Amino acid sequence: MKINTALILCAGFGRRLNPITFKTPKPLLKIKNLTLLERCINLVNSLGIKKVLINSFYLKEKIYEFIQNNDFDLEIEVIEDGNKILNTGGGILNLIDKSDEENYLIFNSDTIWSEDYKSEIKHMIDLYFNRKLKNILLLVNKNLSFDKNLKGDFDLNNNLIIQNKKNFIYTGCQILNKSIFKNKTINNFSISEIWFDLIKDGQLSGYESKLKFYHVTNLEIFKKLKDF
Repeated sequence: MKINTALILCAGFGRRLNPITFKTPKPLLKIKNLTLLERCINLVNSLGIKKVLINSFYLKEKIYEFIQNNDFDLEIEVIEDGNKILNTGGGILNLIDKSDEENYLIFNSDTIWSEDYKSEIKHMIDLYFNRKLKNILLLVNKNLSFDKNLKGDFDLNNNLIIQNKKNFIYTGCQILNKSIFKNKTINNFSISEIWFDLIKDGQLSGYESKLKFYHVTNLEIFKKLKDF
């Protein structure tokens, strides 16, 4: 089995990067002349996934324009959150509602993605299907984070996510089956609500990345990273 569709989350306001995000949405900020969104799309393409759904809300016309003006050699559709921003959970559910697939590879667009992640994500996909998982997150030890102020989200024990010492950071990449949304409607909610329920049931999985983690957290970090 394989993943046929990737989702990229691009709806957020990026307030921690004001004033540069007053006119430019965070996914279109450039690191070494490549936008964060382009870096993510290039990684998706390298994985052999040929369909991408992108959610949008803040400065949505800039996201549309960027996709229309670039040829990425894969099918990309930009889907609006609607009249109000839907947060991560609602945004994902709104995208899934427009698709017939069962399983999705999902990216936050504010990590600096590269093809260096290709091997790890392929192994994560294999683990997901071989163990018939519902949801698996790509995590990294907080010691590998460029931004030393980022706190850990979870702990990891034999690919099972637990809440203990919180030594691991969520990188912004996950795979999920749409069945985890069975009790949810399209509205503003965080994906973490579903994660915490899965953790209680011992059903949230994790895969550890060994790569240095670069996340565009705020304006200070962006200034340090833009020419890294």
